[in-house]
Amino acid sequence: MEFVSIKDRIAKEFMAAEAIKRLRTNVIFSGADVKTVGLTSCYESDGKSTISFNLAASLAQTGRHVVLLDTDLRRSVLMRNAVHNSHIYGLGHYLSGIKPVDNIIYGTDVPDFDIIFAGARVPNPAELLGSNRFSSLVKALRDSYDYIIVDTPPLGRVVDCAVMLPLLDGILMVINAERNRYKVAQNIKAQIEQANGKIIGVVLNKVNFEDKRSYYGDYGGKYGKYGDKYGYGYGYGYYK
Repeated sequence: MEFVSIKDRIAKEFMAAEAIKRLRTNVIFSGADVKTVGLTSCYESDGKSTISFNLAASLAQTGRHVVLLDTDLRRSVLMRNAVHNSHIYGLGHYLSGIKPVDNIIYGTDVPDFDIIFAGARVPNPAELLGSNRFSSLVKALRDSYDYIIVDTPPLGRVVDCAVMLPLLDGILMVINAERNRYKVAQNIKAQIEQANGKIIGVVLNKVNFEDKRSYYGDYGGKYGKYGDKYGYGYGYGYYK
């Protein structure tokens, strides 16, 4: 197994780290049968991949064996931001039959945290993600890991996430507080439920803490390029 260095990319700012820990706790308490958790969003740039990455790392820091599975075969954020090696093999290589599974799993400098990157772009991502080969991969990973965190493409743009829903024990919706409108979020929720997906929570991201019209209590923290004005705001709830 090859290794990649990702430790310096984990959120370290106190409030952001605390918000991730709260999200981690809620995922753990979703139930012992919830092992494969997908994250989706309305659109790109909603922060879904950053949250997926940090959630997976946080779960691994509790001693659980975790793999982060990047299924965005069209436009992977993890490939762009976390990897500086153009020779990384990943899910696209495996689903296309180019590489075996042993060649696409990368260890990291965080103990118990492995990553399967998206790898090569493919012309037919939805078909490959709906294939028996992908289904078999997820089932095999369930036997080897305590948690599989699946970074899916935004459901508001493509159907790739929908075809994977039968393989996910639960899904987290990442909502961008800056731009995701209520009707858009309701539409994504409806799409998930129509495909028999189980929504286990919602993550409110990119919250404007200077907006006095709203209050997010303990959920929040400054992070990244948003400086003092914007940050994570995690609201976690269950749908019955």
